[in-house]
Amino acid sequence: MTPERSSTSLAVKMDKVSKAFGGVKALDEVNLEIRSGEIHALLGGNGAGKSTILKVLRGVHTADSGVIEIEGKPVIQHSTEAAQKAGIGMIFQEMSLIPTLTVAQNIFLTNEYKDSLGLIDDKTAISKSRELFKDLGVNINPRAYVDELSAGQRQLTEIVKAISQNTRVLILDEPSTALTSDEVDRLFEFLHQIKERGTAVVYVSHRMDEIMRIADRATILRDGRNVITAPISELTIELIIEHIIGIKSGGLSDIERKPVSRGELLLELKNVSGKHRPKNINLAVHAGEVIGVAGLLGSGRSALARLLFGLDPLVSGSIFVAGKEVNLRKPKDAIDQGIALIPEDRLHQGVVIDHSVEENISLSVMDRLSKYGWVSMRRAVENANKQIFDLRIKTPSYRTIVRNLSGGNQQKIVLGKWLASEPRVLILDEPTAGIDIGSKSEIIALVRQLASDGCAVILISSELPELLAACDNIIVMKDGEIVRTIERHELDSPESNNSGASTDLQYAEKKFQQALQEAHQ
Repeated sequence: MTPERSSTSLAVKMDKVSKAFGGVKALDEVNLEIRSGEIHALLGGNGAGKSTILKVLRGVHTADSGVIEIEGKPVIQHSTEAAQKAGIGMIFQEMSLIPTLTVAQNIFLTNEYKDSLGLIDDKTAISKSRELFKDLGVNINPRAYVDELSAGQRQLTEIVKAISQNTRVLILDEPSTALTSDEVDRLFEFLHQIKERGTAVVYVSHRMDEIMRIADRATILRDGRNVITAPISELTIELIIEHIIGIKSGGLSDIERKPVSRGELLLELKNVSGKHRPKNINLAVHAGEVIGVAGLLGSGRSALARLLFGLDPLVSGSIFVAGKEVNLRKPKDAIDQGIALIPEDRLHQGVVIDHSVEENISLSVMDRLSKYGWVSMRRAVENANKQIFDLRIKTPSYRTIVRNLSGGNQQKIVLGKWLASEPRVLILDEPTAGIDIGSKSEIIALVRQLASDGCAVILISSELPELLAACDNIIVMKDGEIVRTIERHELDSPESNNSGASTDLQYAEKKFQQALQEAHQ
C-alpha cells in the first residue's frame, strides 16, 4: 500500500497555469495547491476548467504556460508516463477500462507482473487484485470480464487500478456517480485510510453533501479562473453554490412547486413484465405530471425505461399510449408514439461523441429536416441553435465536436436532441449525473416546465433532492417490482408555510429516507 508521508508538505503546486483549445481559454492563470495527507475538493460548474487542470496535472494535456511542481520538484517535460512515475493516479469521469479484458488484466495493464521467464503472470495479478478489493471493502471477481460488470463495479475497478500503482496523488473525477450509498460509504472509509498514510486526494463532485462530508479544503473555479480556496469548515453549501454560479442561489430548493394539473392519461402500464425485470408493473402517468422512480441499483429502474423505449422486450402485460394499446418492439416504435428516453450512459447511448452539436441534435428529427432524402442544412442549423439557446448550452458553435464540451453540456445536447422531437412522454434516467448544481437546477426546472406544457414525465434518479424538487409522486422499486408509491404532499413539513424552502427540502428528505428504508426491509 501507499507509504506514509508528511501531512504538511505540498504534494502538488500549480502556479498560473493557462490552457486554450481552438482560441477558447479553458484555464486562465489557475493556481492549485494540494497537501499530502488531505482530501481536497475541486469544485466548479460544467466548463469551469476542473477536468482541464486535472488533465494537465495527469499529463494528458500540455499547459500553454505556468509552472507545475510535484513534491517540490519542478516538472520540465510532463507526460502521462512522467505523471504516473511521479505517483499521480487519475480516475477519469469517462472511464478508461477495456471491456474485453478481465478485471485483473485492466488493473495491471502496462504494469503487469512477470514470472521468471518474463511472461505475464495472471495468477499473481488475480491475487493482488483480490487484496486491493479487500482493502476497499468490496467483493469483485478479478477473473470477470469488465463488460460483465455493473456501472458501480466498473467505477470501483477504476479506483483499484489507480491505487495499484503506488499512487501518491489520487484524483477522483465524479467517482460516486454509479455507486450505491453503501459503496460510497466504503469508498469514503478507504479514502480516509489512504489520507492517514499521507496520500493526497483530489475529489471532484457536484454532490454537495459528499463534499461537506469528505473534504478538508476546497478550491472553486469559475470560467477557467480561481474563485476561492478555503477550509471546508469555513464554507456552507449555500456559499459554495454562490461561488460556483456567481450569484446567490438555494440550488434545487429555489425551484417553485406549483399545484399539479393532471390532463389526459398519456401512459398506462398494466401488469407489465420484462424478461428478468421489471415485474408486474402497474403505472399511470398523466399529461402535466412528473412521476419519480427511486430504488437501489439493480432494482429495475433502468430496465423499466429500456422496456418502455423498445430496447428490451415486453414479456407480458399491456402498454397504452393516450388510451391506445401499443407494441414497442424497437426504439422507432416508441419514437413514433411520442416516447423519448434520456439514457443513463450519455457517452455510449446519448451522444455520438465525435460528431458536431448540430449533427447530434438533428438525429431524432431527421425526417422533419429532410425532403426527398436530403437534409436541409438551414433547418438543421435552426433546430440546433434553438436548443442551444433554450438549454443554455455552452458551445463556441453548432459546429463544435461534442467531445470538446464539458459533461454537463454534453448532457444538455442529449436533452436537446429529444426535446426537438416534441415528445408526449419523456423518460429521464439519471439526467443530472455529473452535472453542476446550476445546471441541475436548470434541468429540474425544465422538467417541471415540460410537465406544465402537457408532457408526461418519468424521472429516474438516485438523488433524493432532485426527486423531491421535480416529482408529484414517487414510486419505489425493489427486485423489479413497485413496492411503494409516495405522493409528494405526504412529505411536506407541517410548518412548510412558515419555514424556508431549504428547510422544507431537508424535512422531505428525512421523511423520504424513512419511507425508502421501510420499503426495502
